[in-house]
Amino acid sequence: MSYRLVFTERYTKRASYFLKRHPDLEKQYLKTLQLLELNPHHPSLRLHALSGKLQTLHSISINLSYRITLELLIQDEQIILVNVGNHDAVY
Repeated sequence: MSYRLVFTERYTKRASYFLKRHPDLEKQYLKTLQLLELNPHHPSLRLHALSGKLQTLHSISINLSYRITLELLIQDEQIILVNVGNHDAVY
């Protein structure tokens, strides 16, 4: 089953800024999004629910330093991307 990634305008701006600052991560970032679209529960993404003020969101890993936060709507087969950056930036 494939999921549909939803790129909000706000996320697109954040992702653009992130990739300008980290052009070396573009290939890994795109690979992460492709894997997320195919299987959000793939072990390499390290998908986990967040808590506290971000309890409605989940997080996946691009690598050990950078994350993407997202809304995971399994019933609609949609994944709404929220933020991308290092740990402090997304949490």
